[in-house]
Amino acid sequence: QLQLVESGGGLVQPGGSLRLSCTASGFTLDYYAISWFRQGPGKEREGVSCVSRSGSTNYAHSVKGRFTISRDNAKNTVYLQMNSLKPEDTAVYYCAADFRSDYDYCGFIGMDYWGDGTTVTVSS
Repeated sequence: QLQLVESGGGLVQPGGSLRLSCTASGFTLDYYAISWFRQGPGKEREGVSCVSRSGSTNYAHSVKGRFTISRDNAKNTVYLQMNSLKPEDTAVYYCAADFRSDYDYCGFIGMDYWGDGTTVTVSS
């Protein structure tokens, strides 16, 4: 069974940190660009960050400088390190995989696989 599983969500105070993980089973992430999305309460889903097969990264303006995406192909896992968290970061965070023949592109459309999400709550 091909699936992505997110983990690492939870409750954190403003200014705190969390590290989310996205692990693939049933397929290798080597051939995929991976993106993180989030959907906050009453909001539309938005792209947060992505990493290409070569390790190139992109970030939404709202998280740039606070979030860091990385991949460990040996562990078939992508991480999202989130620092200086704000209440507006509260959301369900999803990872998604985009099969790519190129190495340097990542984005937020045309995803092939999605995880079920992990909830991040930033509150005092």
